[in-house]
Amino acid sequence: MSIKTEVFDVAIVGAGFAGMYMLHRLRQMGLTAIVFEAGDDVGGTWYWNRYPGARCDAESLAYSFSFSPELEQEWEWSERYAPQPEILAYARHVSERFDLRRDIHFETRVTSAHYQDDSLNWHLETDKGHSVVANFCVMATGCLSVPQLPDIPGVQDFKGNFYQASMWPHDPVSFKGQRVGIIGTGSSGIQAIPVIAEEADHLTVFQRTPNFSVPAKNEPLDQNWVDEFKKHYRAHRENHKVGNGSGFGDLNIEPREGPIEPVLRSQLTDEEATQILEDAWESGGARFMGAIGDQLMNEEANRFAMEFVHRKIHETVKDQETANLLCPTNHPIGTRRICVDTDYYETYNRKNVSLVSVKDNPIEKITEHGVMVNGEVTELDTLVLATGFDAMTGALLNIDIRGKEGLLLSDKWHAGPRSYLGIAVSDFPNLFTITGPGSPSVLSNMLVSIEQHVEWMIDCLTHMKKKDLKVIEAQPQAEDRWVSHVNDVANMTLFPKGGSWYLGANVKGKPRIFMPYAAGVGAYREVCDEVTAKDYEGFTFH
Repeated sequence: MSIKTEVFDVAIVGAGFAGMYMLHRLRQMGLTAIVFEAGDDVGGTWYWNRYPGARCDAESLAYSFSFSPELEQEWEWSERYAPQPEILAYARHVSERFDLRRDIHFETRVTSAHYQDDSLNWHLETDKGHSVVANFCVMATGCLSVPQLPDIPGVQDFKGNFYQASMWPHDPVSFKGQRVGIIGTGSSGIQAIPVIAEEADHLTVFQRTPNFSVPAKNEPLDQNWVDEFKKHYRAHRENHKVGNGSGFGDLNIEPREGPIEPVLRSQLTDEEATQILEDAWESGGARFMGAIGDQLMNEEANRFAMEFVHRKIHETVKDQETANLLCPTNHPIGTRRICVDTDYYETYNRKNVSLVSVKDNPIEKITEHGVMVNGEVTELDTLVLATGFDAMTGALLNIDIRGKEGLLLSDKWHAGPRSYLGIAVSDFPNLFTITGPGSPSVLSNMLVSIEQHVEWMIDCLTHMKKKDLKVIEAQPQAEDRWVSHVNDVANMTLFPKGGSWYLGANVKGKPRIFMPYAAGVGAYREVCDEVTAKDYEGFTFH
């Protein structure tokens, strides 16, 4: 039986926040679009990551869509940092409010996307037998959407309850009366550990590399405060978009006016710098990293912040040997994703929690009944993996994507991802990547970056429609310049010293190249706007 090929203006892969917003804006343009989503609901990362304690590390009122003033006024967040179920409920609300679901095919994975040199369009196929031709293909696959299994023998041999943080069951999971082990102390582990410890009979944390974490100071939102904040929502949204920050916003009711000059470490006495860090610690959240303006640029400023956090860990954790193990020393603070927690360090004061460092004595194997370290097996009823993602590129390289003359994206990126602006890839015409490698993406408030990318793409498509242009392609020279610029910017900071997934360092055999753009969402927006103003400099149309 022959498969009927459907024809659309645009095919979108992924129904997280990026895919949903892209669909909404394409409809406003009058273009036809189809979305394919592997999950059975919208939400992207917030659909998959249901592990205990999962919540956003950006304030709820900032981590939300700004395109609809009506939406932002009507939706009510319950906490300063929204928990996963609430963010998923928000995603569902958006999909229903804007009637998006009728164009989304759920539980469907795109297996291939091939550019057709003769017809100048894209042909996509799925695991459910769809055959789609579209003039444009938009990858809204997310930056943190492909789970990374640790390279430990015997992972599949464990006979007890086995869970992966980024593929958590939809049904409730109980840890009552159980001996639980968790491998991984990145963001997911740091959020899950305190919650699991409250319920488990005993929790053993297997830590290879400690991560820096700052307190969230999460709390229920005060309705009167929210009402006052929302009176200035539009001005706050503009502040999120500009400047050299990450777009996380602020907690002041009155929006700031004009740029804020950063306070540098050299301008401060030790006492003044300590007080600034203390205030940021008590305020809570990832903005701790911006409290002193050059913490990610200046090694001395970074060391000062690092020692401050070390002292906080030692003040919090009663057992000083455990506190020592929890103090990161192998990377500057903030060069790996800074974690935001609720009672993480306090959890190690519980009698039912043990910390096992596997830095010097790696996990030898996972057995049927537990985890073996140094010849001894810690017996477990439940094992949880919180070992992160094949970030930025994993989802794209899991699809058979081919550009001009059948060029495989995996071959194009064999030495690391290359793109122009994180939006387009040379030799892959009419292919757009939302928050792709080379854009601020994971160093920013993702909703701010998603909206900026989608709006740039919509402006570009509108330009092409008016000019009756069929094909857009990034120029190789522009791509080379941009990749070089992204790495030059990163090398002006301490980020490359982090050895993190920003460089692909958590995936065995993955080429080391700094993937996100570190200059901030404001500087990046200016670059993109300038490209547009110069008649889409760096792109070729026909």
